[in-house]
Amino acid sequence: MALIYIADDEMNIRTLVAIGLKDSGFETAAFADGTELLNAVKQRRPDAIILDWMMPHPDGLAVCRALREDSATRNIPILMLTARGAEIDRVLGLEIGADDYIVKPFSVKELCARVRAVLRRTARPVAAAPELSITKGNLSVDILRHTVKKDGRPIELTLKEFDLLVMLMKNSGKVLTRNILLDKVWGTEYYGDTRTVDVHIRYLRQKIEDNPDSPSYIYTVRGVGYKFTEPD
Repeated sequence: MALIYIADDEMNIRTLVAIGLKDSGFETAAFADGTELLNAVKQRRPDAIILDWMMPHPDGLAVCRALREDSATRNIPILMLTARGAEIDRVLGLEIGADDYIVKPFSVKELCARVRAVLRRTARPVAAAPELSITKGNLSVDILRHTVKKDGRPIELTLKEFDLLVMLMKNSGKVLTRNILLDKVWGTEYYGDTRTVDVHIRYLRQKIEDNPDSPSYIYTVRGVGYKFTEPD
């Protein structure tokens, strides 16, 4: 039974989400703030986390960032639950490292479906691919160890950034549409749109490219998608 942590400062939200998840067959634990959640994660790692953005300090973004910066918790799926529905807020949440974004008010049935979808996606590790490592130019990826290095120096990527980079590198020279990347990296059950791919590509470029505005590895094919090209 998958364990889902819920962090929200509103008791009625915590109770509603916990009941809905339990009815769907999940084990749950609920916390009133980010500090309680982070302490609980140290004691027992959950299979996924539902995280409220607007909690008192530390807020959801700070908690998400802390989880992504810790190698022990970096790959835990995070679903951001928030009343902030503007596109810029969704982009910010995804850039910080959230795997999905649910706007209040929400359907408990849909929330449970999204939890199941994100668990299915993360249950399919990229390491199942035939390649154990990939090297292109001065960029190397160890799929089994889930590490990326550039010129021998480690680069920290989120789970989705890593999967996206591997998918592009494995198809080096081929143009992959946004829909293909969304399907292969996020899964067919994902509820978001192709802008999610653009956000992660932009963030990935900032980490692996010498000049993100003039990329050497990940090229945009206007109106189609993206292509990974090994530098000369």
